[in-house]
Amino acid sequence: MDIPVADGSACGGHRGATSWARARERARRLGEELRSPVRDLPLERALGGVLAADLRALVGSPAFDASAMDGFAVAGEGPWTPVGTQLAGTPVAGLCLAEGEAVEIATGARVPKGTEAVLPYELAGTADGRVRGEAHRGRHVRWAGEETAPGETVLEAGTEVAPAVLGLAASLGHDSLPVRLPTVSVLVTGDEIATGGLPGEGVVRDAIGPLMPGLVAWAGGHLESSRVLGDGYRDLDEALTAGGTDVVVVCGSSSKGPADHLRGVLREAGAQPVVDGVACRPGHPQLLARSGNTAFVGLPGNPNAALVASLTLLVPLLCAMSGRTDPARATGTVPLSGEVRSRPEDTRLVAVRLREGRAEPVGHDRPGSLRGAALAEAYAVVPPGWAGTEVELLRLP
Repeated sequence: MDIPVADGSACGGHRGATSWARARERARRLGEELRSPVRDLPLERALGGVLAADLRALVGSPAFDASAMDGFAVAGEGPWTPVGTQLAGTPVAGLCLAEGEAVEIATGARVPKGTEAVLPYELAGTADGRVRGEAHRGRHVRWAGEETAPGETVLEAGTEVAPAVLGLAASLGHDSLPVRLPTVSVLVTGDEIATGGLPGEGVVRDAIGPLMPGLVAWAGGHLESSRVLGDGYRDLDEALTAGGTDVVVVCGSSSKGPADHLRGVLREAGAQPVVDGVACRPGHPQLLARSGNTAFVGLPGNPNAALVASLTLLVPLLCAMSGRTDPARATGTVPLSGEVRSRPEDTRLVAVRLREGRAEPVGHDRPGSLRGAALAEAYAVVPPGWAGTEVELLRLP
């Protein structure tokens, strides 16, 4: 599928911003075209990916006949004569119960051959060296393969790998999973950026870097690295050409000031522009480009604008690369309360909370502040020239 290039003839040839809806669509289409490679990842690294193949049971579940309760494994009718004890994790050593025999057993322990039921402690009594109680044939035993047979398909390709999927895969004998999980590196640019402590005069704390790991994971990617760079052209050029990840996110350097070198670096690298500027507020100076199988996402340096731009370009890109559903898009529309003014040419993204079926602006949503986003559940998408009451929502992580 061919992705239309940005309105400019090159990364630096911006002639007009792409509409917000079209920018998201172009990001999604680029993600579908690039598609994350399939990686066989250990379970601890596969979280958040999408299964690239059906998940089949390498062993049955349960793998062996096991007790579901603490009590007595019994054979035949009672009362029963105890002939041993069986704990979880220990072999049964060839023990086979005969009619009228019982073995004291722990939950999860392998039941001896000949077991017909397990009689729980709370239903059992002992007298004269015999075990008494009412045992129902087949009860309180987890029979081998009754939940899942060996070789059975338990999950289909395309399933998102949640924590329960990892536990299921481990229980069925898997140490790794084939998944689509796009890798991401983040570069935060700016000579004025500090990463710790109280900022001094002319210095600001990095607020974008800390939000990126959660945002990337929410969108179905894996953050490989994050680093802060100065404003130098050479530093950015070396960092971008180092490669190594499916997606490179550059925070700052996406506008057109004297220290904004991203377009020039991408142009020299022969990158193909896909989006160069988006008609939205906040977050106008954002861009999307590709070079080979690598996507580059340029975000504004202001934190709230960077978050809006991430939801505009990065989230749909990553979701499409792995084949998962975009978690930001909500279905339907809701009424928007308050006096919210639209812009004649730009989409406005307004931080809101939902109250009794209505979206209410929370305020504090200037481009440089994340206070509104931290208070909000979503952004209300206010299209250009909007004069209605209903709006779409863009969910926040």
